[in-house]
Amino acid sequence: MRNTIQSRITAFASAIILLAFLIGLAAHTSWVVVGQLRDKFSDVPIESFQIADHFHATLATLDYTLFRYIGQDDPKDWEKFVKDSKALDAWIDDQRPKLTTDREREILDRINAVYDLYLKAANLVGAMNRANPKTIDASVTEFKEVEAQSSRLLRLGYDLSVAHRDSLSRLLTQSQRLLLLLRAVVFLALSALVLFCAGLAVVVYRGMIRPLRLQLVESHAIIERQEKLASLGVLAAGVAHEIRNPLMAIKARLFILQQSSAPGSSEYEDTAIIGKEINRLEKIVREFLLFARPAEPRLTSMTAGDLVNETISLLAPQLAGQNIELRASQITPTPFMGDIEQLKQVLINLIQNGAQSIGAQGRVTLRAFDSQARLDGTTRPVVIIEVADTGKGIPPDVQKRLFDPFFTTKEEGAGLGLSTASRIMEKHHGALEFQTELNHGAIFGMVLPVVTP
Repeated sequence: MRNTIQSRITAFASAIILLAFLIGLAAHTSWVVVGQLRDKFSDVPIESFQIADHFHATLATLDYTLFRYIGQDDPKDWEKFVKDSKALDAWIDDQRPKLTTDREREILDRINAVYDLYLKAANLVGAMNRANPKTIDASVTEFKEVEAQSSRLLRLGYDLSVAHRDSLSRLLTQSQRLLLLLRAVVFLALSALVLFCAGLAVVVYRGMIRPLRLQLVESHAIIERQEKLASLGVLAAGVAHEIRNPLMAIKARLFILQQSSAPGSSEYEDTAIIGKEINRLEKIVREFLLFARPAEPRLTSMTAGDLVNETISLLAPQLAGQNIELRASQITPTPFMGDIEQLKQVLINLIQNGAQSIGAQGRVTLRAFDSQARLDGTTRPVVIIEVADTGKGIPPDVQKRLFDPFFTTKEEGAGLGLSTASRIMEKHHGALEFQTELNHGAIFGMVLPVVTP
């Protein structure tokens, strides 16, 4: 039982540790995802947005500078155009590492290719303008090609902005899904953690705290009972001694009177009745002394088979006259320490009680088997010898006082049989247990600790 409780506690504790680790992992992953989102939405995305804006503004400046050069034929404008166009070309090459998706890089490569065509057309315009400064019409015609490539570049710049927004949208969607998943994992893990903690508390309470409370209550009850029995034992010894001496004197005088009375006379019948009652008093005194001061058992290694077989051979003929079958069912060979005479006394008492509960026409079954039971505060292997009858069972009001001294439901008897049997079992470091159901008989069990090697 204890191993089962420990294994359950270990399983619950392992599950709680695993859930705590899972919650920590989910929280760490969420923190990492949030950090990545923060990084992606800080420098790189802003720069990625600035790529298109900067490209549009610089391209417009280049177009204006080139158009002014054609109209005014100022060499400074051409020098400025050449300088700015080279700077823009180098800037385009530098932006590739800053982009986050393949789509953005693909558009940037197309921008780079179209920009080369743009520069080629612009250089052609510049060359024609330097060769024929006065021929503006030819330069304007070639400038249209520059405008066409510029329009393509502007569209590609717009496509780059759209691609960047799409990449951010996908990033947001993926991050939201991941965060929702992590939130669900954390919620489920926390719920499971609460449940497992509650389960662990229940297991600890049921497996450890409640048994300790029950054991404490039982210990208090046992201590109180032992104190009462100790006081009763001192009183019983004195009372029995004082009763026995007058009984012996009365019995002696009665024997003389019976010898002087004629058989069949009323005096003789009276002395016979008085003698019978004196014998009954002597029996009660003996039982009282046995209950108050039971002899210490002489423990030897024995088996249930020896005890059961001797008891059946002794009582079976007597019970057969009442049409009560006394039989053995299952007998374990496991040895235990016991005083066979005292245990036989307990077993005989239990069998006779079962037979009296049956009355006539029934069965008393003896069986012995190995089990585990809590004795002296520890769970240990035991042998249980059971006496099961097919009698009327024990009423609930009687069960509460079953082992109380001088309590009996029989017309004759001192009510010390089960009390004495219980004390003998205590002397053997065992216990006397029972279970019953009205109209379905009763089962009494003699619980005896197994011999440990």
